[in-house]
Amino acid sequence: MSLLVVRDLTLRIAGRTLLDGAGLTVDPGRRIGLVGRNGAGKSTLLRAIAGEIAPDGGDIRLAARARLGRVTQEAPSGPASLIATVLAADVERTALLAEAQQAGEPSATAERLAEVHDRLIAIGADAAPARAAAILAGLGFDAAAQARPVQSFSGGWRMRVALAAALFLDPDLLLLDEPTNHLDLEATLWLEAWLARFAGAALIVSHDRGLLDNCVHAIAHLDRGKIALTPGGFAEFVRIRTERALQQSRAAERVAEQRARMQSFVDRFRAQATKARQAQARLKAIARLPQIEAVVEDAPTRFSFPEPVAMAPPILAMERLAIGYDGRAVLRGLTLRIDMDDRIALLGANGNGKSTLAKLLAGRLEPIEGELRRGAKLRVGYFAQHQTEELSAGETPVAHMARALPRATPPMVRSQLARFGLDEARAETPVGNLSGGEKARLLLALATREAPHLLILDEPTNHLDIDAREALVRALAEFSGAVLLITHDPHLVELVADRLWLVADGTVRPFDGDLDDYRALLAERARPAAKAEAAPSRRDERRERAEARVAVAPLRRQAREAEARIARLAAERAAIETRLADPAFYTRSGAAEITAAQTRLAAIARETEQAETAWLAAEEALEAAS
Repeated sequence: MSLLVVRDLTLRIAGRTLLDGAGLTVDPGRRIGLVGRNGAGKSTLLRAIAGEIAPDGGDIRLAARARLGRVTQEAPSGPASLIATVLAADVERTALLAEAQQAGEPSATAERLAEVHDRLIAIGADAAPARAAAILAGLGFDAAAQARPVQSFSGGWRMRVALAAALFLDPDLLLLDEPTNHLDLEATLWLEAWLARFAGAALIVSHDRGLLDNCVHAIAHLDRGKIALTPGGFAEFVRIRTERALQQSRAAERVAEQRARMQSFVDRFRAQATKARQAQARLKAIARLPQIEAVVEDAPTRFSFPEPVAMAPPILAMERLAIGYDGRAVLRGLTLRIDMDDRIALLGANGNGKSTLAKLLAGRLEPIEGELRRGAKLRVGYFAQHQTEELSAGETPVAHMARALPRATPPMVRSQLARFGLDEARAETPVGNLSGGEKARLLLALATREAPHLLILDEPTNHLDIDAREALVRALAEFSGAVLLITHDPHLVELVADRLWLVADGTVRPFDGDLDDYRALLAERARPAAKAEAAPSRRDERRERAEARVAVAPLRRQAREAEARIARLAAERAAIETRLADPAFYTRSGAAEITAAQTRLAAIARETEQAETAWLAAEEALEAAS
């Protein structure tokens, strides 16, 4: 029996039809990812299923007595502790406990009290506090934080409490709308693992490819008012959709060719009496040809970063550095360096100091002690989501960029905005009317306006859809400057970063391993000590595996760094070859610029050979060690 049936559903918002005769069936225990362009109706569908809005047509049927869990739109607040707030989400348990406490009241009968206690046992009421605490811990709240009032936390942390309450309910159907937006990488990895074990059904709206690949059984694509279900994760959805698009395109081409041949016959012989009957037959045949709708793809999303001038390494170096606020250090003992070709991702839970380090590198915070050396002409681009608050709602992106680039001409201003998909219409739209994704694009355009040597990205994907996230990955691969990345998106870390820095225990140090090693480290830390003591042999095996991973981690890092360098050199070579193949390049460029391009091309060939040799050596060493 199906848990949820959506049949012939029509939903309209402000006169605009989002869903028109759409259908979806969710069976018990089945997790489905909801994807679609911004404005396709994903969040509206969840609201309709939750009963917050009424359908304009069709019906939504949830199985009788099915428990529904959903993150509330408003962050919880008030004086209650975090643990009490999460426990209170189970309304039945709260009511039964209150009734059980009335054992001495005249209205309480022995029979009813027995029923109450039986039900409390059935729902695991005694184990509920431990379960709630485990969920809160997974989302980043230690024991001390769980005892604090909800109102003492910021909005983002309170939304984590709302997520914890929805997960704690252990519902039959869980509705999640962008659940990772308020999480750090550590909490995101925990949520992925939790959802993979979740026994109930779930509908998950997310732009996080890792979540959609690791946690769902199928993808529901909302497009043009309909819902199409594809088995598998997001990668499988992309593969199947691409194959269907190719098949549809080929079919459309065949019909178009057939139509053209028939129309040519009609045009040639329509006026000839001897051929008039055949011409009429051809016209009727043309009318009967199937109308195959051509695959209409949205214009591909493309981002492009301005290329910085090369600088000698290191572009930035720290020696025994301490940083913090009001003389109190948040991080100490930092001895690190950054080079032009570095791709670094910061690991560590929120509150450990990742953003503090980013502010130091961006020049927005001075060190308390130690030495910070910057390249003489170093330019740093800094992107952070909180910068949205610094935008003027009444001004357009053009006005913002013109003020940031006072010496730029209007075409140069618009060109920088166009690098991030802000076309003429959106460039002239007041910021207050832009979507979250469009504001993020504006912030990226502002952060890179001066072709920075170091680009710091603090949660750049929170409001970007899947296509925009992939465009960001491609642009970063082609960017020749250094990148420092703070993100909750494991997919972005794995595709962009070739070095990991762990921000923990009041310092920052290189992490010798990849994201899988970090997942294993987090899982090991979360494992109760009692279980580890109960199985010493398994603990020893895990320790040996961990030691083996650590031993080969430098080799894996060398292989990744070499592979990333090969990719960057290939992108640079392609860009130079494109310029050299353009006849206009020789008319508008001087001899020195042409020679420099040819010289760089020869240097790229040598550097590529060196990188390939380094990659091969690391891979052979890894194979020998395995």
